[in-house]
Amino acid sequence: MNALEIQNFTKFYSDKKAVDNLSLTISKGEFFGLLGQNGAGKTTTINCITGIGQFSQGTIKVFGNDVQTDYQLTRKEVGLSPQEFNVDMFAPIQRILDYIGGYFGMNKKERTDRINELFDLLGLTEHKDKTFRELSGGFKRRLILARAMMHNPDILILDEPTAGIDVRQRRELWNTLKELHKKGKTIILTSHYLEEVEFLCSRVAIMHEGKLISTLNKKEFTQNGKSLEETFLRLTQ
Repeated sequence: MNALEIQNFTKFYSDKKAVDNLSLTISKGEFFGLLGQNGAGKTTTINCITGIGQFSQGTIKVFGNDVQTDYQLTRKEVGLSPQEFNVDMFAPIQRILDYIGGYFGMNKKERTDRINELFDLLGLTEHKDKTFRELSGGFKRRLILARAMMHNPDILILDEPTAGIDVRQRRELWNTLKELHKKGKTIILTSHYLEEVEFLCSRVAIMHEGKLISTLNKKEFTQNGKSLEETFLRLTQ
């Protein structure tokens, strides 16, 4: 079964067409890059996959379930790490994760065990008693990723997960994501760091002005010695 199936998806904001007849399939266990310039429709698509946005044209299915008619089923399958820090800046980080675990129906022991597991995995244990605002930029990103992973979803959607963090922490996060992928997670990545996408993803889709203009596997977007950046610029000029 495919992890994600999008068919003829169109999204309007008033009279502006933000996404235009998008059809896209992502296989279970794939590490997939969703690329495009600002305003290309990536975040709109993500919002509709996760139920944040509503739409009336086309269908989006997560493991065969419709995101609009089967919202509770599909939302449990997806963990979203957004670009924005949309959390209470003064909340203790353990409370942030505990709250999201409760939202997804985890009991107290399950939440505590999962928080400890994620703190260990993402190197947050020594910061466990801090509030979100006390973390550095890199550790804020890790906490947002931990929140996305709290309910152990099969699909992770990462919107600019390394924005604003230093080179060393970016590399550490890349290695963590590769390990999660090896364990069977389906990962959908958006990033303006195209070397990041080139390193991590086996296939990419490129959107431009709301439309899907190309889907490429790794051999295609690096052929003839060209980088993904060169391919992206050529296709979106």
